[in-house]
This record gives sequence, C-alpha cells and structure tokens, in this order.
Amino acid sequence: MTLARDQVTHVAMLARLGLSDEEVERYRQQLDTILAHVDRLQQVDTSKVAETAQIGGLVNAWREDVRGECLPVEKALANAPKRRRDHFEVGAIQE
Repeated sequence: MTLARDQVTHVAMLARLGLSDEEVERYRQQLDTILAHVDRLQQVDTSKVAETAQIGGLVNAWREDVRGECLPVEKALANAPKRRRDHFEVGAIQE
C-alpha cells in the first residue's frame, strides 16, 4: 500500500498538524514503510496461535496495600486549571 500526499495532508489536518511540504513527504515515506511492515505481518499464518498467547513470562506483580499519608489539599490542587474550594472543577459531561 502506498500513501498519497493528499492522504497524509488529510490525516495531518484531522490531527491539527501544520506540516511543511518536506514534512509531508518525509512522513509519507515513513508511513509507507510502516504499512509495508504491517502488510507483511498480516501474511503470517497465526491460525495455530491462541489469541491470548504471550511471548514473555508476563506475571501479575501484586503488592500489599499500605496505608500512607494523605496528600494535602493545597498540594493536590496546586496545578488544577480550575478549582472550587477543595475540589477540582470540571465542565459538564452532558449538556
């Protein structure tokens, strides 16, 4: 699969990226390489591999819950863009 310049500029516009002509061409080439690798991966027969197969020894690393000191309100809200008294203030989810 080969990407056209207009496809790259369309994706850049959706992502609100202002790209120069040189950047569009560089990213087009890089994305072409990535898509070529994906195409090769899609040709691999994985019918005999379980969907949940892991290549490494993935294990849950649990720790005991230990009660610690609470973060002071002023420190917790120090970088909050908006706050109301001792709480974060956020916009409405539903309008």
